[in-house]
Amino acid sequence: MQFAVDRTAVHGRPALRVRGEFDIATAPRLAECVEAELATSPGALVVDLTETTFMDSSGARQIVRTARRVAEAGATLQVVCPRQNTSVRLVIDLLELDRLVPVVEQEQAGRADGEVGS
Repeated sequence: MQFAVDRTAVHGRPALRVRGEFDIATAPRLAECVEAELATSPGALVVDLTETTFMDSSGARQIVRTARRVAEAGATLQVVCPRQNTSVRLVIDLLELDRLVPVVEQEQAGRADGEVGS
């Protein structure tokens, strides 16, 4: 699958869907899309990794950078990564990225911060 970042919405929140391999070569593309999204929709953002087939440390580092950038902009961020996406979820879990940003299942995406639950 070729890498792409598609602009979409989840429950009314702006979202960026990341498809394909998220690595050192493709991580800068997400950064560009985040900047563009924050310029047009500064309140909240969802990054959807459901269709991401691979994520290395560069992709994980970009998620951390995205969390920091979104916070600097005064916005909120959620990352969607279903447990079924084991290759990407393993990286998220090993690096404990959920300590920096809410990592949710698809059905939880787009809810207000206080509504993220099991």
